[in-house]
Amino acid sequence: MVDEPAEAAETDSREDPRKVRSRARLLDAATALLAKGGTEAVTIDAVTRAARVARATLYRHFDSGTELVAAAFGRLIPPAATVPEDGDLRGQLIVLLTDQARLIEAAPMQLTALCWLGMGPGLDERAAREGAGGIDRPELRSLRSQIAEQYRTPFDRIFASAEARALLGDTDYELALAQLLGPLVFTKLATLRPLGPEACARIVDDFLAARVSAGQPSPAESSPL
Repeated sequence: MVDEPAEAAETDSREDPRKVRSRARLLDAATALLAKGGTEAVTIDAVTRAARVARATLYRHFDSGTELVAAAFGRLIPPAATVPEDGDLRGQLIVLLTDQARLIEAAPMQLTALCWLGMGPGLDERAAREGAGGIDRPELRSLRSQIAEQYRTPFDRIFASAEARALLGDTDYELALAQLLGPLVFTKLATLRPLGPEACARIVDDFLAARVSAGQPSPAESSPL
C-alpha cells in the first residue's frame, strides 16, 4: 500500500505516446517548411495540412505559430563548437573562429534564426495577431539559449582561462565577442566569399593587437619570468 502513490505518480508522469507522435509530426512538417521556404512558409494551415494534424491538436502543443517557428528553428541549429583544449590563447581563438566560420557557412538557418529573433517588435506584433501572450514563450527562450550556446559559450570558456584574464583584463567580453564574430556574420549576410583559416587568424591577431595597444600587456609581458 505504501508504494501505490509513488507508482501512480510514475504512471501519471508518462507522456501519452499519441501526444508525442503528434508533436513530432508537427515539428517535422514545420522544420521541412522552414528549411524550404523560410519563416513565412510556416503557417498554421500549411503545417497542419502537411502533418495531417488538426488545428486544435497543434494549439495543444504550441500557443502560437510564432512558438512553432521557434521550435522548428531549434531543430536546425547545430550544436556548439568544441573548444580546443591545447594551445595558447591566440591558437585557441583561431581554431574556434575557423570552426564558427564553417558552421555559419554550412548552416545559414542559424543566421536566419538570429535575424528573426532580432525582429523584436515584429515578433511581438506577430504573437499579438496570433493571440499569444507576448514573445517570451518557452520555445523562444529555448531558441535564444541554443543560439547563445552556439555562438557565445565556447568563447566564454576561452575568455575564462588564466591567460585570457591576464591578457584581456577587464575587457568588455560582449564587445569582444562582437568584434570576433561580427566579420563572419557580415560576410555571410553580404554574400561575400567565405572566410578561411588565414582570414580568421588575421581577425584574431587584429583583435589581440588592439588589446595590447589599448594598454593591456602582450602575451609575453603577461607571462611570469
